[in-house]
Amino acid sequence: MQYDGTGFHGWARQPAVRTVQEELERGLSTVLRRDVDLTVAGRTDAGVHATGQVAHCDVPGELWAEQAPKLVRRLRGVLPPDVAVRSVTEAHPDFDARFAALARHYAYRLTDDPAGPSPLRRTDTVAWPRRLDATAMDLAAGLLPGEHDFAAYCKRREGATTIRTLLRLEVSRTEDEPGVEVVRIDASADAFCHSMVRSLVGGLIAVGEGRRPLDWPASLLERAERASEVPVAPAHGLTLLAVDYPPDAALAARTGVTRARRDG
Repeated sequence: MQYDGTGFHGWARQPAVRTVQEELERGLSTVLRRDVDLTVAGRTDAGVHATGQVAHCDVPGELWAEQAPKLVRRLRGVLPPDVAVRSVTEAHPDFDARFAALARHYAYRLTDDPAGPSPLRRTDTVAWPRRLDATAMDLAAGLLPGEHDFAAYCKRREGATTIRTLLRLEVSRTEDEPGVEVVRIDASADAFCHSMVRSLVGGLIAVGEGRRPLDWPASLLERAERASEVPVAPAHGLTLLAVDYPPDAALAARTGVTRARRDG
Protein backbone atom coordinates (compact mmCIF):
# COMPACT_ATOMS: atom_id res chain seq x y z
CA MET A 1 0.00 0.00 0.00
CA GLN A 2 0.95 3.64 -0.36
CA TYR A 3 0.21 6.70 1.74
CA ASP A 4 1.15 10.33 2.09
CA GLY A 5 1.97 10.61 5.79
CA THR A 6 1.49 14.38 5.94
CA GLY A 7 -1.99 14.25 7.43
CA PHE A 8 -1.47 11.24 9.71
CA HIS A 9 -0.19 10.71 13.25
CA GLY A 10 1.66 7.64 12.00
CA TRP A 11 0.46 4.13 11.23
CA ALA A 12 -0.73 2.81 14.59
CA ARG A 13 -4.29 3.37 15.77
CA GLN A 14 -4.52 6.02 18.52
CA PRO A 15 -7.43 7.72 20.26
CA ALA A 16 -8.60 11.11 18.96
CA VAL A 17 -6.05 11.41 16.12
CA ARG A 18 -6.04 10.34 12.47
CA THR A 19 -3.88 7.30 11.63
CA VAL A 20 -3.29 5.15 8.56
CA GLN A 21 -4.34 1.98 10.36
CA GLU A 22 -7.66 3.49 11.40
CA GLU A 23 -8.46 4.72 7.88
CA LEU A 24 -7.52 1.44 6.23
CA GLU A 25 -9.34 -0.74 8.75
CA ARG A 26 -12.42 1.44 8.40
CA GLY A 27 -12.29 1.12 4.62
CA LEU A 28 -11.82 -2.64 4.72
CA SER A 29 -14.59 -3.06 7.28
CA THR A 30 -16.94 -1.05 5.08
CA VAL A 31 -16.20 -3.14 2.00
CA LEU A 32 -16.09 -6.53 3.73
CA ARG A 33 -18.92 -5.74 6.16
CA ARG A 34 -16.98 -7.14 9.11
CA ASP A 35 -14.41 -5.87 11.61
CA VAL A 36 -10.81 -6.04 10.42
CA ASP A 37 -7.61 -6.01 12.50
CA LEU A 38 -4.45 -5.34 10.50
CA THR A 39 -0.88 -6.42 11.26
CA VAL A 40 1.66 -4.20 9.50
CA ALA A 41 5.27 -4.70 8.43
CA GLY A 42 6.49 -1.45 9.95
CA ARG A 43 4.75 1.11 12.18
CA THR A 44 5.76 4.36 10.54
CA ASP A 45 5.88 7.53 12.64
CA ALA A 46 3.79 10.67 12.22
CA GLY A 47 4.55 12.38 8.92
CA VAL A 48 6.42 9.41 7.38
CA HIS A 49 5.27 8.18 3.97
CA ALA A 50 5.12 4.76 2.32
CA THR A 51 5.12 3.46 -1.24
CA GLY A 52 5.61 -0.22 -0.35
CA GLN A 53 3.96 -0.87 3.01
CA VAL A 54 2.63 -4.40 3.67
CA ALA A 55 -0.14 -5.52 6.03
CA HIS A 56 -2.21 -8.65 6.55
CA CYS A 57 -5.53 -9.62 8.10
CA ASP A 58 -7.61 -12.77 8.43
CA VAL A 59 -10.69 -13.10 6.19
CA PRO A 60 -13.01 -16.13 5.85
CA GLY A 61 -12.36 -18.10 2.68
CA GLU A 62 -15.86 -17.62 1.25
CA LEU A 63 -15.71 -13.87 1.78
CA TRP A 64 -12.27 -13.67 0.20
CA ALA A 65 -13.41 -15.61 -2.87
CA GLU A 66 -16.34 -13.22 -3.25
CA GLN A 67 -14.50 -9.94 -2.68
CA ALA A 68 -10.92 -10.47 -3.92
CA PRO A 69 -11.51 -9.77 -7.64
CA LYS A 70 -13.01 -6.33 -6.92
CA LEU A 71 -11.43 -5.44 -3.57
CA VAL A 72 -8.80 -2.99 -4.84
CA ARG A 73 -11.36 -1.02 -6.86
CA ARG A 74 -13.88 -1.00 -4.03
CA LEU A 75 -11.27 0.21 -1.56
CA ARG A 76 -10.43 3.06 -3.91
CA GLY A 77 -14.01 4.20 -3.54
CA VAL A 78 -13.99 4.34 0.27
CA LEU A 79 -10.43 5.28 1.20
CA PRO A 80 -9.30 8.92 1.48
CA PRO A 81 -7.07 10.24 -1.34
CA ASP A 82 -3.88 10.06 0.77
CA VAL A 83 -4.09 6.25 1.11
CA ALA A 84 -4.05 3.69 -1.71
CA VAL A 85 -4.07 -0.11 -1.74
CA ARG A 86 -2.29 -1.14 -4.92
CA SER A 87 -2.81 -4.89 -4.69
CA VAL A 88 -4.24 -7.66 -2.54
CA THR A 89 -3.31 -11.33 -2.54
CA GLU A 90 -3.99 -14.47 -0.58
CA ALA A 91 -1.06 -15.14 1.73
CA HIS A 92 0.40 -18.42 2.94
CA PRO A 93 -0.99 -19.50 6.37
CA ASP A 94 2.46 -18.90 7.92
CA PHE A 95 2.72 -15.34 6.59
CA ASP A 96 3.08 -12.56 9.15
CA ALA A 97 3.58 -9.06 7.75
CA ARG A 98 5.68 -8.01 10.74
CA PHE A 99 7.61 -11.01 11.98
CA ALA A 100 8.21 -12.81 8.68
CA ALA A 101 9.90 -9.81 7.06
CA LEU A 102 13.54 -10.19 6.07
CA ALA A 103 14.26 -6.52 5.41
CA ARG A 104 12.70 -3.07 5.28
CA HIS A 105 13.94 -0.49 2.77
CA TYR A 106 13.67 3.25 3.37
CA ALA A 107 14.76 6.37 1.51
CA TYR A 108 15.29 9.82 3.02
CA ARG A 109 15.25 12.85 0.73
CA LEU A 110 16.52 16.34 1.36
CA THR A 111 17.76 19.20 -0.79
CA ASP A 112 20.25 21.94 -0.07
CA ASP A 113 19.22 23.79 -3.23
CA PRO A 114 18.72 27.49 -2.41
CA ALA A 115 15.24 27.36 -3.97
CA GLY A 116 14.20 24.35 -1.90
CA PRO A 117 12.47 21.24 -3.22
CA SER A 118 10.35 21.05 -6.31
CA PRO A 119 6.78 22.11 -5.43
CA LEU A 120 5.64 18.64 -6.55
CA ARG A 121 7.99 16.98 -4.02
CA ARG A 122 7.62 19.39 -1.11
CA THR A 123 5.80 16.85 1.08
CA ASP A 124 8.53 14.18 0.90
CA THR A 125 11.70 16.26 0.55
CA VAL A 126 13.23 18.32 3.35
CA ALA A 127 14.60 21.77 2.50
CA TRP A 128 18.02 21.98 4.17
CA PRO A 129 19.47 25.46 4.78
CA ARG A 130 23.17 24.59 4.49
CA ARG A 131 25.28 22.91 1.82
CA LEU A 132 25.97 19.22 2.47
CA ASP A 133 29.01 17.16 1.50
CA ALA A 134 27.27 14.03 0.25
CA THR A 135 30.58 12.25 -0.40
CA ALA A 136 31.64 12.65 3.24
CA MET A 137 28.20 11.51 4.37
CA ASP A 138 28.46 8.37 2.24
CA LEU A 139 31.90 7.55 3.64
CA ALA A 140 30.56 7.91 7.18
CA ALA A 141 27.51 5.81 6.29
CA GLY A 142 29.75 3.02 5.03
CA LEU A 143 31.11 2.46 8.55
CA LEU A 144 27.69 1.64 10.04
CA PRO A 145 26.28 -1.50 8.33
CA GLY A 146 26.37 -4.78 10.24
CA GLU A 147 24.79 -6.20 13.36
CA HIS A 148 25.14 -3.66 16.17
CA ASP A 149 23.35 -2.29 19.17
CA PHE A 150 21.87 0.93 17.78
CA ALA A 151 20.79 2.21 21.19
CA ALA A 152 22.43 5.59 20.46
CA TYR A 153 20.08 6.04 17.51
CA CYS A 154 16.83 4.71 18.99
CA LYS A 155 14.11 5.82 21.33
CA ARG A 156 14.12 2.86 23.68
CA ARG A 157 10.88 0.98 24.30
CA GLU A 158 10.35 -1.08 27.43
CA GLY A 159 11.29 -4.71 26.87
CA ALA A 160 12.44 -4.16 23.26
CA THR A 161 15.94 -4.82 21.98
CA THR A 162 17.89 -2.19 20.04
CA ILE A 163 20.13 -4.72 18.31
CA ARG A 164 19.58 -4.57 14.55
CA THR A 165 21.34 -5.72 11.39
CA LEU A 166 21.83 -2.71 9.13
CA LEU A 167 22.17 -4.14 5.63
CA ARG A 168 22.71 -0.94 3.67
CA LEU A 169 23.28 2.75 4.35
CA GLU A 170 24.28 4.83 1.34
CA VAL A 171 24.21 8.53 0.47
CA SER A 172 24.06 9.95 -3.04
CA ARG A 173 23.53 13.32 -4.67
CA THR A 174 21.32 13.28 -7.74
CA GLU A 175 19.24 15.66 -9.84
CA ASP A 176 15.58 15.25 -8.96
CA GLU A 177 14.78 17.20 -12.08
CA PRO A 178 17.01 19.45 -14.21
CA GLY A 179 18.72 21.91 -11.90
CA VAL A 180 17.25 20.58 -8.62
CA GLU A 181 19.75 18.52 -6.63
CA VAL A 182 18.62 16.05 -3.98
CA VAL A 183 20.68 14.28 -1.33
CA ARG A 184 19.20 10.81 -0.84
CA ILE A 185 19.97 8.41 2.01
CA ASP A 186 19.01 4.77 1.36
CA ALA A 187 18.74 2.53 4.41
CA SER A 188 17.91 -1.18 4.62
CA ALA A 189 17.82 -3.40 7.73
CA ASP A 190 16.18 -6.51 9.08
CA ALA A 191 14.14 -4.06 11.16
CA PHE A 192 14.47 -0.53 12.49
CA CYS A 193 13.80 0.56 16.05
CA HIS A 194 11.86 3.70 16.88
CA SER A 195 13.35 6.85 15.20
CA MET A 196 16.44 4.91 14.04
CA VAL A 197 16.47 5.94 10.37
CA ARG A 198 15.84 9.60 11.10
CA SER A 199 18.52 9.58 13.80
CA LEU A 200 21.04 7.97 11.45
CA VAL A 201 20.22 10.67 8.92
CA GLY A 202 20.70 13.32 11.60
CA GLY A 203 24.13 11.94 12.43
CA LEU A 204 25.15 11.88 8.77
CA ILE A 205 23.94 15.44 8.27
CA ALA A 206 26.30 16.55 11.05
CA VAL A 207 29.15 15.02 9.02
CA GLY A 208 27.87 16.55 5.80
CA GLU A 209 27.90 20.01 7.34
CA GLY A 210 31.47 19.50 8.57
CA ARG A 211 30.53 19.67 12.26
CA ARG A 212 31.58 16.07 12.98
CA PRO A 213 34.37 13.80 11.66
CA LEU A 214 33.70 10.84 9.38
CA ASP A 215 34.00 8.26 12.13
CA TRP A 216 31.69 10.04 14.57
CA PRO A 217 28.41 8.27 13.65
CA ALA A 218 30.07 4.84 13.94
CA SER A 219 31.75 5.76 17.23
CA LEU A 220 28.32 6.21 18.81
CA LEU A 221 27.63 2.49 18.48
CA GLU A 222 29.59 2.07 21.71
CA ARG A 223 26.83 3.88 23.59
CA ALA A 224 24.24 1.92 25.58
CA GLU A 225 21.73 4.78 25.65
CA ARG A 226 20.25 7.30 23.24
CA ALA A 227 22.87 9.89 22.23
CA SER A 228 21.29 13.27 22.96
CA GLU A 229 23.68 15.05 20.59
CA VAL A 230 22.27 13.15 17.59
CA PRO A 231 19.48 15.20 15.99
CA VAL A 232 16.39 13.46 14.64
CA ALA A 233 15.81 14.52 11.03
CA PRO A 234 12.32 15.81 10.10
CA ALA A 235 9.77 13.06 9.52
CA HIS A 236 8.45 14.11 6.12
CA GLY A 237 11.69 13.30 4.30
CA LEU A 238 11.32 9.58 5.06
CA THR A 239 9.52 7.00 2.91
CA LEU A 240 9.15 3.24 3.38
CA LEU A 241 9.88 1.84 -0.07
CA ALA A 242 9.57 -1.93 0.23
CA VAL A 243 9.55 -4.97 2.51
CA ASP A 244 11.22 -8.29 1.66
CA TYR A 245 9.93 -11.74 2.64
CA PRO A 246 11.34 -15.27 2.27
CA PRO A 247 9.74 -18.01 0.15
CA ASP A 248 6.57 -19.53 1.61
CA ALA A 249 8.41 -22.63 2.83
CA ALA A 250 10.66 -20.46 5.03
CA LEU A 251 7.99 -18.16 6.51
CA ALA A 252 7.41 -20.11 9.73
CA ALA A 253 11.12 -20.39 10.47
CA ARG A 254 11.68 -16.69 9.83
CA THR A 255 8.80 -15.73 12.11
CA GLY A 256 10.19 -17.91 14.90
CA VAL A 257 13.66 -16.38 14.63
CA THR A 258 12.33 -12.82 14.61
CA ARG A 259 10.05 -13.35 17.59
CA ALA A 260 12.91 -14.88 19.58
CA ARG A 261 15.15 -11.89 18.82
CA ARG A 262 12.50 -9.32 19.75
CA ASP A 263 11.76 -11.14 22.99
CA GLY A 264 15.42 -11.56 23.83
